[in-house]
Amino acid sequence: MTTTISEYFSGIAAKRLSNVEINSNQHEFNGINKFRDILGTERCELNGRIIYFTDDEDTMIDNSSTYTWYDVRANNPKRSAEFRLYYSDNVVVPNASVGDLVIMGKTIDDELTIIVAEQDSTAEKQLLYLFGLEEVDDKFSIKDYRNDHRDIGFPGRYILQLIGIEVGVINELEYLEDMKARFGDMFPTTAIFSEYARSTVADINVYDDPDHALISWWEREGQLLRLFERTIISDKLNQGFNDDVDEFIQFALTIINRRKSRAGHSFENHLKAIFDLRKISYSKGQRTERKNKPDFIFPSIEAYHDTTFPEVDLYMLGVKTTAKDRWRQVLSEADRIAEKHLITLEPAISVNQTNEMLAQSLKLIIPKPLHNTYLPAQLNNIMSLNDFIGEIRR
Repeated sequence: MTTTISEYFSGIAAKRLSNVEINSNQHEFNGINKFRDILGTERCELNGRIIYFTDDEDTMIDNSSTYTWYDVRANNPKRSAEFRLYYSDNVVVPNASVGDLVIMGKTIDDELTIIVAEQDSTAEKQLLYLFGLEEVDDKFSIKDYRNDHRDIGFPGRYILQLIGIEVGVINELEYLEDMKARFGDMFPTTAIFSEYARSTVADINVYDDPDHALISWWEREGQLLRLFERTIISDKLNQGFNDDVDEFIQFALTIINRRKSRAGHSFENHLKAIFDLRKISYSKGQRTERKNKPDFIFPSIEAYHDTTFPEVDLYMLGVKTTAKDRWRQVLSEADRIAEKHLITLEPAISVNQTNEMLAQSLKLIIPKPLHNTYLPAQLNNIMSLNDFIGEIRR
């Protein structure tokens, strides 16, 4: 699947936030004249979103906002133009910090999305990767994507979904009728759905390239889930919510939580399928100490609890689709294993985070197709799934 940024954004402006912008009550960005190549030279009103994109999912802010693009000198033709962008939201920018990254992008739907990310965070590094930016300073730099055919690949699609943009729509006719025939109007268990998703992906070689297999299966399952989900919930959406806001919120939360839960379980299911096909011995979700349940213990939980079994031959693998600050959860899950392993699909984790993982004796496993989102120095301490399989087989 080829995905380009031009399918979602026609252009962006990016800079570091200054003290004036954070503490001003004007709700405006100035020094942005070059953005008129994207927004035009006429005063206009735009709808859209303003997001504080963080490393902590619980503190992410995603608000609607209205924008006004205008030339403050429009009534003074003797002076050169000075364009400004007004935004209505009063939460995101005032609560950011000097040096945080701000990206404002015009979508292909003629809306405006402003994203703020903390300096030196994983969120910032992901945005820089997604929009093809090197470093940015305190003056706006502009990028026009209207003729940009760069394939952002799986990492780009993953980041787009993190900021709430749905991608990866697949051919409904090819799969929808088959899923309805198999599953009716009910979601099957994640194990069954994961198995079905794997059956729809061709040209997968688990022996030569388990990294590609893992990403292909997981991404396909997400696509199929969203396709099937739209069919199942369409009746409820057509019925409406009788002006009951609480009912609507509960309905939306159910969908969001189901997506998150199934994403994690499907990741584990596809890893389990790879380990089974490679005939690797493991225990999944079994207790160690203090009622902890690591995702995977190698070669078995019996070996782990056998005090005569060499600790050097024990491995623990934590599984997180999104790492960020959640990676610390795996550190206390297996006391006998000094160096633990964590596999994630998170692209472009910050240097600060990978350094801290290294300091905590946590070995990071990143599927090979994501390695180009990391710096060479980071990759010195990152394994691919194929590397990890080779190590535990030895």
